[in-house]
Amino acid sequence: MIFRKSRRNRTDHHVKGQVRIKDQSGESISPEKEVFINEIKKRLNNSSDLKHKEVESKITLFFIDTLVDKTMLHQDIIRHVYHLESEPIELMNMMTVGEVKKDTVYEDTIISILSGAVVIHVEGYAYVISAQIKSNTSRSLTKAENESQVIGPQLAFNENLSTNISLIRSYLANPNLCNEIFHIGKQTRTAISLMYIKDIASDEMVQTLRQRIKSIKIDGLIDSSVLVQLIDDNSLSIFPQMLLTERPDKASTMLLNGKLVVIVDGSSLVIGCPQSFMEFFQSMEDQNVKWHISSFLRLLRIIAMMLSVFFTAFYVASLTFHYEVIPQPLLVPLSESRSRVPFPPIIEALLLEFIIELLREAGARLPTKVGQTMGIVGGIVIGTAAVQAGFTSNILIIIIALGALASFTTPSYTMGNVIRILRFPIILLAGFWGFYGIMFAFCFLLIHLLRQSSLGSPYMTPFYPPRLADWKDSIVRLPMKFTFKRPFQTRPKDVQKYVPKDHQDDE
Repeated sequence: MIFRKSRRNRTDHHVKGQVRIKDQSGESISPEKEVFINEIKKRLNNSSDLKHKEVESKITLFFIDTLVDKTMLHQDIIRHVYHLESEPIELMNMMTVGEVKKDTVYEDTIISILSGAVVIHVEGYAYVISAQIKSNTSRSLTKAENESQVIGPQLAFNENLSTNISLIRSYLANPNLCNEIFHIGKQTRTAISLMYIKDIASDEMVQTLRQRIKSIKIDGLIDSSVLVQLIDDNSLSIFPQMLLTERPDKASTMLLNGKLVVIVDGSSLVIGCPQSFMEFFQSMEDQNVKWHISSFLRLLRIIAMMLSVFFTAFYVASLTFHYEVIPQPLLVPLSESRSRVPFPPIIEALLLEFIIELLREAGARLPTKVGQTMGIVGGIVIGTAAVQAGFTSNILIIIIALGALASFTTPSYTMGNVIRILRFPIILLAGFWGFYGIMFAFCFLLIHLLRQSSLGSPYMTPFYPPRLADWKDSIVRLPMKFTFKRPFQTRPKDVQKYVPKDHQDDE
C-alpha cells in the first residue's frame, strides 16, 4: 500500500525528539504508531475490553469489544482498510456504516471509542478516522405499559435514542422537524435530543429550553425523569411541570401543538413541555373517541381527583367537628359502625391510608403475578379483619377504597403520586380545624398552582390567565370543527391547526 503524508498547517513543536502538533482543543494525535497506541491505552486505563488490531504494518484499529458490532467490524471496516491505497481520509467516502468522521485530538478520539466507534490510525498521519459501529442492544418495541389504551396506536418508546427519534419521524414526515443533540454528564456524556417543529414552535421557548439543557453541570444523567428535575421551572413544587410519556403518538401530537420534546438516550420516557395542570388529566385516547365520550371521561377524572384528595378529609372533619352536615338517616349506622373503634377519626383515617399505601407499594415492587395477588388478597383480608376487630369502621373502609381507586384514574403516573401524597396533610388539617382546615388547604393549593409555570407558560392556563378559546379542549372536548386552533399556551407561530369545512370555501 502507498501512503502520502498529510500537510501540516499548524506549528510543529518538538517534545523529547517527537514531532507533536498542538491546537486549542487539547493534545493532538501523534503520527507515530507506538506513541498513539500507548497514549490510547493510558487514557482508557488499559481496560480489559479495549482491543487494538494491527492491519498490515502501519494501520491500527482501536475499539471496545463490548460496544461494537463484530459483523460490521469485519465486513464494513476491515475489508475497506485492507484496500486502502491512499490517504486515510478516503475511508470516509468508502465506508457505508453510521457516522464516519475525522478526529485530530485525543479527547475526541477517546469519546468516539467510548461511544461505540472503531478508530483507524495510519502511521504518519496526525489524525484518525472514527466509524460508528455500535451494537444494537436495545429491546424490541412493545405496547405501552403505563399509558395503555384500547383505540389508537399501541407502540411505546424503548431505551434507544435512534429508535425513539425514528418513531417520532415516522409520524411526522416534516422537513421542519428539527433535532438538536446535546451531551450531558461529565462521566456519562449522555446523548439528549431536543425536537420541535421549526415553523410552529416558539423560538423563545426553544432558546429557553436549549439554555437550560446546556447549563446542566452533573456527573451523570441516566434517565429522563432526572432531567425533568433539573430543567423544570420550580424544583421545590410537588406538582410536575413537564409531562413524561412513553407513547410516540402523544409526543408527536405535542409537537404538532407547538410543544417541545426531549429524548434521553437510555430512557423509555420522553419529556414534553410546556404543560398545563389540566393536560395531566387528558389521555391520548380522548382524541380517538367521540367528543361526548372524551368529555365525560375528562369530567370523571377531575371528579375522581377531587374525591381522592378531599373525601377522607371531609369524613374526618364531619365526625370531629361538624355532625350537622351528616344526613339524619346516616347518623345511626355511622354511630353503630364507630361504636367499637377506640381511635379518633383522624388516627383511624391516617392508619388506613398508610395501610393502603403499604399494599400499593408492595404490589408495585413484587413480581407482576405475585403483586396482583398480594394487592387483592391483602386488601380483602386486612380490611375484613380490621372491621371485625373494631380497628376501623365499615364506612371508612369504603371511603378509603374509593379514594385509592379514584387516584388510579389519572393518566399521568407523576400526577397520580402527587394526589396520593396530598391526602395526608389535608387529613391532618381536617382533624385539627375541620372544614376550615380543608378550605385552608384548598386555597393554599390553588394559590400555589396559580403561581406555577411550565417553561415560562402559565400552569393553570386556560383558566388563569383566562383564555376562552382554549376552553374548547380543556375540561371537556368540543367537536373537532371547534378546536381548529393550537393552544395559546405554547405561543405557536402558526395558530391554525386545520381548516374546518365551514371555512374551506373562504380559503
